[in-house]
Amino acid sequence: MPRLTAADFDQELLILFDAYVHGDIDRRAFLDRASKFAVGGLTAAGLLAALSPDFANAQVIPAGDPRVKTETVNVASPQGYGTIKVYVAQPAVPPPGGRLPGVLVVHENRGLNPHIEDIARRLALEGYLAFAPDALTPLGGYPGDEDKARALFAQLDQAKTRQDFLATAAAIKARPDGTGRIGAVGFCYGGGIAHMLATELPDLAAAVPYYGNHPPVEAAAKVKAPLLIHFAAVDERINAAWPAYEAALKAAGARYMAHLYAGTQHGFNNDTTPRFDAAAARLSWDRTLAFFKQHLAA
Repeated sequence: MPRLTAADFDQELLILFDAYVHGDIDRRAFLDRASKFAVGGLTAAGLLAALSPDFANAQVIPAGDPRVKTETVNVASPQGYGTIKVYVAQPAVPPPGGRLPGVLVVHENRGLNPHIEDIARRLALEGYLAFAPDALTPLGGYPGDEDKARALFAQLDQAKTRQDFLATAAAIKARPDGTGRIGAVGFCYGGGIAHMLATELPDLAAAVPYYGNHPPVEAAAKVKAPLLIHFAAVDERINAAWPAYEAALKAAGARYMAHLYAGTQHGFNNDTTPRFDAAAARLSWDRTLAFFKQHLAA
């Protein structure tokens, strides 16, 4: 069966799915409203299944790939929830000198699912020490089910969770196999966290938010890290806040580049769902890797 893309779905249904994914409506409301798109033998539940992640078929670097060394570590977070579990990936063969720049990889609003672990392994093969924390650690960790994960995520105290991410950044810097130079990349919710880290960590070397919520405009004055910001074209929920934040970045003299990818939906880099756009994902990822190489290789 050919892989479905965003073009196979009505735009109104895609917007409805985005609202469901981000907790603006619940499952029942999605199914009720999606029923009008259920034609030709499809059901609303079938549409939801078709739009939901397929982790196994989208995997790029399989778990257990011999080129990658992985481990799960516990990072102390005294200002947050106390401890956060982090998936760590790095090249199986250490580089000359044995030390690697670090990248903090921040998940969407479902915790550390298999897709984000895959992203960490991809970065490991590019020569980075990738740290992918699970914000759901205090609630038992990613539960293996996207709906359950989304429901758990809504229970987090975000002030504590932000401290957990800051603690993870500090842990990367302190690793003896790291260079002490770190960047951050995040997707959707994680894009917002990447933005936040850029306002809280003066020594962050690079931040790459993918379609993430922007910080308050007054926080732009604290941004010291260079930013590479990726936007989906059809993403009013995120894009509406950009002009004000961009003006604040300019006023602060911040270094940033922003790219909007024509015809794409929110989540276009996530290759586990039909919203994935292969061309935009490849271009944005190439830009991300070049950006990290420029700013983290020192």
